[in-house]
Parts: sequence; C-alpha cells; structure tokens
Amino acid sequence: MDLGIEGRWALVCAASKGLGLACARALVREGVHVVVTARGEAALQASAAALRALDPTVQVRAVAGDITTPEGRSAALAAAPQIDILVNNAGGPPPGDFRDWSREDWMRAVDANMLTPIELIKACVDSMAERRFGRIVNITSGAVKAPIDVLGLSNGARSGLTGFIAGLARSPRLASANVTINNLLPGAFDTDRLQATLAGAARKAGTSLEQAADARRRQCPAGRFGEPDEFGALCAYLCSAGAGFVTGQNILIDGGAYPGTY
Repeated sequence: MDLGIEGRWALVCAASKGLGLACARALVREGVHVVVTARGEAALQASAAALRALDPTVQVRAVAGDITTPEGRSAALAAAPQIDILVNNAGGPPPGDFRDWSREDWMRAVDANMLTPIELIKACVDSMAERRFGRIVNITSGAVKAPIDVLGLSNGARSGLTGFIAGLARSPRLASANVTINNLLPGAFDTDRLQATLAGAARKAGTSLEQAADARRRQCPAGRFGEPDEFGALCAYLCSAGAGFVTGQNILIDGGAYPGTY
C-alpha cells in the first residue's frame, strides 16, 4: 500500500530505540526523510545508521540532545528544511507512590510528557497548515484510558496532553487545512522499558523475570507482547495521505487488553 508520503520530512522524538525507532523505521520504508533525536549520542547514531541502510535514497539526520529544552528542540527542528510529520515521544516518568513525589518530580513529568509535545506542535503546526499537509502523532500510553495506580506521574501528565489535543485537533483552521493530530496509546510492547518494568515487578514479587513476563502476557487477550514494528505500521498509517479524515483520536494498540467498550 502506497501511503502517499514519499519525500516528506518527519521529526521523530526519542527514536534511538523502542517505539520511537519503530515509527522512524516505518516512515523510512515509506520514503520519508527523517530527523531522529534522543539524548544518547552513541545509540542514536547506531540507530540512524540502521535506518539509512533500509533505503539509501532517504535522508536520515540524527540530532542528539534533550528535546525537553529549548536548545534541544531548536536543534532538532533546524535539522530539516520543513516538518511535515511530527512524532512526539518521551519515556514515561518512573512509577511510585504519589506520597513520595515532590513538586519537582511533577514538573519533570509534565515538562517531558505534556509541555514539550505542545512546544513542538506550536513550532510546526502553522507552517503545516500553510502547506495544507501535516500529520502529528503523540505517543502516549494505554494508561490514559485505564490508569495504573503506580503510574500517577504519567497518568497525570499524559492526560493533560490528551485534553489539550482534544481541543486543538478540532480547530477548523487546522482540520480544514489537512493537518491532523492523533494520539497513539500503546499497551505492553516488547521494548527495553517493558523489560525494565518487568524486572522491577519480579524483584517486588520475589519471582523470576520470566514468571513476571508470563503473568503480564496472560493479562492480554492476544497472549503476547506487541512487536514494535506493529506499532510503527499504525503510526505510519496515521501519517499517511489517506488518513486526512482521522483527527483528534486516541487509538489504543494493546492486543485487546483494555476491558471497556468505549
């Protein structure tokens, strides 16, 4: 299926590994030029090299830096001639008990998982509207629909972004200009972050990592963890020319784990 985005430029955040890298990979396979950014220089450069190997005709530019800072955002945005596609992504804040979290903990979570995506959207969205093409995908979490008690920092910050997007995506100025904004809500995907979460659960329960993983798999009707490339494929579709009538949506991709009807 031709997604109709060959030659477009994308900025993909937190793209050195995991779901961010999977999204960048899917876009490169569609002929999209990408700017990938993450904090770790070595991992980012290795991932950028792997992306270039997928299609030598596609430009892949790697910008190491902290996207939560004005300097990090400016450097990433300046690496492309224009941003047609923006994939916002950031690692979630640590789990814990809300009684232990300071104001600084909350501000770090809100800055990374709410305010930074908003700043990047603000930097891109008007020029997207002028060109009459823009696709913005925010990677949030399945916990936005089914909050998890120990993920309060993530629940709060990501829900704030979700509420903001619900209004912005429905702005006639953007929607009528072929600019869409959607949120992708992942469940349990086989990433480094999931492995770290499972390791923590295993330590707490006094079980092995494999036992913790099996218990988590049983919570999912699909009976397995998601593959990052499955996530990337859905992201690429939302970025496609054919997805122009999909905006303001919170799309779960969790193997059926969410138990609700709506």
